[in-house]
Amino acid sequence: MTASILDNIKEQLTGCSDAVYQSIIVYGHACMLVYIPSIVDTLSLQEFVSSPLKSEANSEPDWPRFLERLDRGSAFAIPYIKVFDPDRAVELIVSGNPVLCIEGLPYLYYFEIAHYQKRSVSESQNELVVIGPQEAFIEDIETNLSLLRHKIKHADLKTKHFSIGKYTKTDVYVVYIEGLYKPELLASIEDTLRKMSIDGVLGISYLAEHMKQGNFSPFPVFHYTERPDSVAASLMEGRVGLLQDGTPSALLTPVTLFSLLQSSEDYYQSFYAGSWIRLVRFFFSIISMLLPALYVAITTFHSQIIPSDLLITIAAARENIPFSALTEALIMELTFEALREAGTRIPKPVGQTVSIIGGIVIGQAAVQAGIVSAPMVIVVSITGIASYIIPHLELGLTFRLLRFVLLILGGTMGLLGVFMATFMIYGHLANLKSFGTPYLQPIAPLVLQDLKDTLLRVPSPFMNKRSTSFTDRKNQRRQKRQ
Repeated sequence: MTASILDNIKEQLTGCSDAVYQSIIVYGHACMLVYIPSIVDTLSLQEFVSSPLKSEANSEPDWPRFLERLDRGSAFAIPYIKVFDPDRAVELIVSGNPVLCIEGLPYLYYFEIAHYQKRSVSESQNELVVIGPQEAFIEDIETNLSLLRHKIKHADLKTKHFSIGKYTKTDVYVVYIEGLYKPELLASIEDTLRKMSIDGVLGISYLAEHMKQGNFSPFPVFHYTERPDSVAASLMEGRVGLLQDGTPSALLTPVTLFSLLQSSEDYYQSFYAGSWIRLVRFFFSIISMLLPALYVAITTFHSQIIPSDLLITIAAARENIPFSALTEALIMELTFEALREAGTRIPKPVGQTVSIIGGIVIGQAAVQAGIVSAPMVIVVSITGIASYIIPHLELGLTFRLLRFVLLILGGTMGLLGVFMATFMIYGHLANLKSFGTPYLQPIAPLVLQDLKDTLLRVPSPFMNKRSTSFTDRKNQRRQKRQ
């Protein structure tokens, strides 16, 4: 062990009071184990490294034979690898891999026995299903890879490793199925990850923001999921996934608007139930964005299109309200957003109760005080409930943001403003692409074959081809029966 290598390691680890330097003399030669106990499997280190070294020290001296066994890889019962670069050795140590420095050798050996604290696999919290698998990803990348390989037991499931972040050195894996993905898609993702230069990656959303490639659209171009079955199904469609250490979610790309409005449970139920629920979800997704704007625009500028009986009821309810319909709607929408956020931040045992009771109490009190009208409370309540039906969180946030834009335009310009904004949103979606895939495919452009799994879901035996939205090779999903 040359002094310069060990001195270099000690210099870089200066101030790391939890680093351990364990000296063991073997046949008169100094050996040094360097590791950080809190992130090392100390039992394995003791059993497979320290104890064998001490046994060698007590056996008949044979230094050349010991070095020969080291080179052959038979000196220890666990695998170990040579490393020549002291900087690389320090990276391994702070990642939980003990390093063995041996006097007289210009290189070191390291052992992959890192051990981090992690929680056990639990059920999904944000993508709940009644029928189907309940397991979800956790923060440990190795566990997540094992969950995925448990779903896809095939050699064509490939993984490529990247280390992202100057300080965090976060492990990121690109996963895909050989022969199904679009080559240009994988090349683009790999090139972006290879060129990414940031201090650290603490969440997978960091990757998503850096990979949007100058696209500042409010609509997500990635699909976040914490379900291994969703990732497996997407990979078999030809999509590419990203798994990151320390994050219980995966990224999937490319996506379309219709794929973001689908739930994994659509495929675990009968095609009748799945199609019906999907239609309900699409309808209420539109309602969650347009309903307040339409109500304000019609009651303010176009009351003549409301049936007389209903108009009298609405006018009576708003008779003593001191605010305009737009101001009334903004007050209620902002209050609902505050209740939603409070329910998320308050500890779980009381969060849901507080948000529900708070909404009821505040709504009832506001109506009785004459601050808002009862019809407005109904409209905002329906809108709030409809927003929860969107299965993808980021898409739901986008719809909530656009709801305020449409609301302001509807309150100032009437239906003209709502229609203008709606056409602008549609134009933006028609031009938006997720890594080369049109966002509105298979509606725009129209792909008749892919309509089997868009607004409705046909029975599985009839979906014998993969969607052209995500793959252009091996389009046949299964062989036809003879």
